[in-house]
Amino acid sequence: MAITAAESALSRSRVESADIAHLGIATTTPPVEAEMLAPKVARGLGLGDTLNLSEHTQSTLAGASALRDGFAAAGPALVVAADAPEGDPANSDHPYGAGAVAFILTDSGQITLRDRSGYSDELPGVQFRPRGKTETTSLDSTSYERSAISDSVVAATEALESSIESVTAAALPQPDGGIPSRVGRALPLDNDVIGRGTVVDRIGSTGAAAVPFGLLSALESAGPDDMTLAVFFASGGAAEAVVFDGGLSTDLLASVNDGTEISYSEYLRERGYLGRGSVDGGGAHVSLPTWLQSLDSRYRLVAGHCPECDELTFPPSGACKSCYERVSFDRIELPREGTVSVHTVIGQGGAPPEFADQQRRGGPFAVALITVAVDGRTVTIPAQLADVDPSTVETGDRVKATIRRIYETEGIPRYGVKFVPAD
Repeated sequence: MAITAAESALSRSRVESADIAHLGIATTTPPVEAEMLAPKVARGLGLGDTLNLSEHTQSTLAGASALRDGFAAAGPALVVAADAPEGDPANSDHPYGAGAVAFILTDSGQITLRDRSGYSDELPGVQFRPRGKTETTSLDSTSYERSAISDSVVAATEALESSIESVTAAALPQPDGGIPSRVGRALPLDNDVIGRGTVVDRIGSTGAAAVPFGLLSALESAGPDDMTLAVFFASGGAAEAVVFDGGLSTDLLASVNDGTEISYSEYLRERGYLGRGSVDGGGAHVSLPTWLQSLDSRYRLVAGHCPECDELTFPPSGACKSCYERVSFDRIELPREGTVSVHTVIGQGGAPPEFADQQRRGGPFAVALITVAVDGRTVTIPAQLADVDPSTVETGDRVKATIRRIYETEGIPRYGVKFVPAD
């Protein structure tokens, strides 16, 4: 999700990926709790290996921390908040969603940072995840949670030098649909102002990405002379208020209303609550050294150009697949769009063991040979297809590359390219 959101931000910006000097990541649910996620995102985006990294986890204040580091960076900064909180499926999981939002920060952006303030007090138990657990929980005291959030938000905004009575849109903490309006009652803001920055009713609560999503919605409704407020809150507890000048002329959140309804059993499977377990034996085990050597091809579709016959080999290893000479390849990055040339469906029970968990969650999936054209030459790439009903895939379909989880081995998720419909 982080890579997809960042790719969208880069495609809409005048900033090239090679110019990004700082990458900030915010999440409460990293794939591996004691291992950095930012280097995977940087490689997936082709940002290089010399940029500064800033990674914030642990709490829903992570989005504010990542933005703070991004504004302080020396050079263009890419800040991404991506999250997928989990809870008890019979209780606390129902308000949760999943998503990612990305911002590119430069000295000449459409919005500017006007003011910032913070507040902290010991207010534990609003939303927390005990050590060793995967699910978020709370003390289940509604009145305590509401007062903890409301009091912290009010204290943070009162510490601002700017008057929030002048803001035209506000993104407030939104762990559920009721909190923004309840918190807003303690602030000099009307419901329309709060509503412009409230998205939890459409996408669910997205943890560290919740207020950044609300901020994006608020900025989309703001004009060049308007002020926008964002207030972050974290169980523990702390709050941070930020005021921005200007607005964004985009419609990025228009698509959140276009959803697909699924059954309760499908929800349980896709969230991983049903069918969890491991499969013993078998599988095409790829050693860690081999995997590392192939990362440029798996993330960025790097192929080898043969200096002898002028043909391309993917991945760029071994002998040339055209003239069979063992050469030193010139490495080139392939286009990220192609055409399905051959495809099949891996049915229930037919997946190799490393993909068994994926199949339990999503059912049958399509795999294909993707033909990519480069200056009159073609390269064939084997890959899974995603975000598509496998029964509807046809030869000739246009597809584009995206980064997804491939499988997990030895407790570490491995990522790489899959293809999704280009339209």
